[in-house]
Amino acid sequence: MEKTAVDTVVKIGEKVPDFTLEAYHEEDIKTIKLSDYRGKWLVLVFYPADFTFICPTELEEIAEHYEEFKAQGAEVLSISTDTVYVHKAWHDVSPAIKKVRFPMVADPAGKLCRAFGTYIEGAGISLRGSFIIDPDGVLRALEMHDNSIGRSAKELLRKLQAAKYVREHPGEVCPASWQPGKKALKPGLELVGKI
Repeated sequence: MEKTAVDTVVKIGEKVPDFTLEAYHEEDIKTIKLSDYRGKWLVLVFYPADFTFICPTELEEIAEHYEEFKAQGAEVLSISTDTVYVHKAWHDVSPAIKKVRFPMVADPAGKLCRAFGTYIEGAGISLRGSFIIDPDGVLRALEMHDNSIGRSAKELLRKLQAAKYVREHPGEVCPASWQPGKKALKPGLELVGKI
């Protein structure tokens, strides 16, 4: 089993450190900073590598829901340890990846992957990890799993909507499988000791 850099992972409720990174976006290579997105929700989607099997299905599905993420005031960044040139080559030849309109971040040294605990030491690639960061730069949700299991863009969007809802409604919490428009919960002192 490959070892990941979990000792350096950003934790829920902590402010995410700033990083300057290269990204392939809108047919161009750009330099971006995570702090460029302060004031917006930020969804980081780490994946193992370009030109693989599950990764294009995930990025295509996120691309198909990208407008819904943007409607929530969020930006999506996909991240792998590939270079921006590999991202561009993949974007140029893959029908699925041609649909991607969000920045494709390059992390060839694995610095961002290590900070989020997704880096697989010895393999030089990332685990599949999804992270939701609030407008203040604080990590609010994460999901990480084996590279053989693809994610659901709809579930990631639902988690973003729940995180946004509880931020906008202090004192309320979202129950299991909560969806926008459904009733949230307002825990009271009467629940203490009965759980």
